[in-house]
Amino acid sequence: MSKTVLITGGAGFIGSHVVRLFVNKYADYKIVNLDALTYAGNLENLTDVANYSNYEFVKGDITDISFINSIFEKYNFDGVIHLAAESHVDRSISDPGAFINTNILGTVNLLNAARNYWKGNFKGKRFYHISTDEVYGSLGDDGMFTEDTSYDPRSPYSASKASSDHLVRAYMHTYKLPVVLTNCSNNYGGNQFPEKLIPLAINNIKNNKSIPIYGKGKNIRDWLFVNDHANAIDLVYHKGKNGETYNIGGNNEWQNIQLIYKLCEIMDLKLGRENGESAKLITFVKDRAGHDMRYAIDSSKIQKELGWKPSLEFEEGLEKTVDWYLDNETWLNNILSGKYEQYYEEQYVKR
Repeated sequence: MSKTVLITGGAGFIGSHVVRLFVNKYADYKIVNLDALTYAGNLENLTDVANYSNYEFVKGDITDISFINSIFEKYNFDGVIHLAAESHVDRSISDPGAFINTNILGTVNLLNAARNYWKGNFKGKRFYHISTDEVYGSLGDDGMFTEDTSYDPRSPYSASKASSDHLVRAYMHTYKLPVVLTNCSNNYGGNQFPEKLIPLAINNIKNNKSIPIYGKGKNIRDWLFVNDHANAIDLVYHKGKNGETYNIGGNNEWQNIQLIYKLCEIMDLKLGRENGESAKLITFVKDRAGHDMRYAIDSSKIQKELGWKPSLEFEEGLEKTVDWYLDNETWLNNILSGKYEQYYEEQYVKR
């Protein structure tokens, strides 16, 4: 193998798409997928590549220092693509400690392992840290996040990701570690754990359950198709400039309520329901604490410097996403465990 690449969080939503892309595209790479298989990690996401000769799954936790050191010793990684993270804002509000441990301390463990095992010989090495647009805070009616936007995190989740971003850059400046970073907008697509807005709504519509919408549903997000994000990660890993940050956005701003109405329209068509029937399931619930009003990504830098751009219009991507969940009912049913149902009750029904 010409390179051995560690992908952390590779059994999760975004990570599984990145793993699949790299395993299929780079037959001469050894891809090691490290995942703790917590609630959002699911090896069923990768059954199609599980037996490939250039793929290996390792179960483990990035917060375990001795374990991280042992796998760096064993595999002698050429690169790290770091996706492992606690990522759901609601969970960060109810249990911020888990986000501090995984997103901050776990990232430091990986940084230290890379620094110690590469021993200053950084030729051909790369540490790629994937982050979120939420570190920038909340926008008003105008403007977009750029790579130079000041950080202003508003939730324990975004604060933990902001801290990890700063640490990655600090290791670059202090130890000359070759790093790149990206901050992405909201992802959507197949294999996403159904606590997130789009798969939650698809599942609830299918089962005639209420669709919980925070506040008045006026919050705006920029939506990025997960396959487009995986392609951007591929480009940044191979062609990005050390020390640089690239913002990755879908150029698809939608109010949450507008998105749900569009989703209801698609679901009515797919399920043979009367137009407007699914929209009757919309239920407004108490707003999330510290709920940011608007995110919007300016991705002109990655488009100009690396030639990346989104491949799908949002409506097309949304229809593809609906089709995926309707075609993969077994996957979804396996996800919906009793523990998830208990969490759903605590987060939405009892508000």
